[in-house]
Amino acid sequence: MADFDADQIIEEIDTAASPEALEEIRVRVLGRRGTLTAAMRELGGLDPEARRHAGAALNEAKDRIAAALAEAGTRLGRAVLQARLAAERADPTLPVPFAPQGRIHPISQTIDEIVAIFGEMGFAVAEGPHIEEDFYNFTALNIPPEHPARQEHDTFYLPERPDGTRLVLRTHTSPVQIRTMLKQPPPIRIIVPGRTFRCDHDATHSPMFHQVEGLVVDRTAHMGHLKGCLIEFCRAYFGVDDLPVRFRPSYFPFTEPSAEVDIGCSRTGGELKIGAGGDWLEILGSGMVHPQVLQNCGIDPAEYQGFAFGMGIERVAMLKYGIPDLRTFYESDLRWLRYYGFVPLDIPSLVRGPLWGGAA
Repeated sequence: MADFDADQIIEEIDTAASPEALEEIRVRVLGRRGTLTAAMRELGGLDPEARRHAGAALNEAKDRIAAALAEAGTRLGRAVLQARLAAERADPTLPVPFAPQGRIHPISQTIDEIVAIFGEMGFAVAEGPHIEEDFYNFTALNIPPEHPARQEHDTFYLPERPDGTRLVLRTHTSPVQIRTMLKQPPPIRIIVPGRTFRCDHDATHSPMFHQVEGLVVDRTAHMGHLKGCLIEFCRAYFGVDDLPVRFRPSYFPFTEPSAEVDIGCSRTGGELKIGAGGDWLEILGSGMVHPQVLQNCGIDPAEYQGFAFGMGIERVAMLKYGIPDLRTFYESDLRWLRYYGFVPLDIPSLVRGPLWGGAA
């Protein structure tokens, strides 16, 4: 016990060059057969007074050594980490060797396809906020206060503001149409892809999903223009030149007259196939812009008229690429993305021919 020198051990700890050397000192001093452990075992052979003084000294030495080991461990660990980071430094602009190629998400790809098609027709892309005023999301679109779409079981509202009004997560991209008509005089020709939000969740619905809407306002727009525009879109998007398309009367508060758009399909053998067949599949809604909506935006309905349409991006992507469950779009499963995703350079363009290519 007389040979035990705490100051010498602490000096060894301070000069240790590596975590391994530090561990060797710890085991030699504090291990089961360490020098400090052996010294403490010898306390039993001393008289009570000497045991008290020697025990206090050894406990103090043990605390000093433990503190020195902890401080040196932190210091050496930091040095090792810095050396490792310096050795592993990489240029992020270089290609990663042997790494699997990334994939474009089907939603992003579908938006690009839709933009490419309508871009060829002269449409510009417009965007707007996800959090909207009631006026833009409902009132200006001729949606009355008692309409079910305004109820909380269908719509996400934010907490009340001091004046008692509440903002809303937009339930469609139509507010962007209102904002565009309020700030831009006709003629107007825009499409609006973006996220929307509704209280719904199952295999074909999600509380957050994507829509694309189109709007044309000028002096000569009529129902024939609407039909021609959407027929050409459906045939270009699905890559079927003779795809049957039909328009059924419907009702939307913001269009009059309104129409649902169906495309031809067959379900022979339980398999859905887009194209000529004995069945129909609804894919989007459309109609002539309601005169009251034009008036709400400061556009004279006696001078201008227009048409609008909208569709769910996930829905048309599911139909085109055979994706059975909408919820899988948002599960962040890399296996799913590798199967349904697209290579980064597969940029949609009508110049390259039909956009039907399937997932890469």
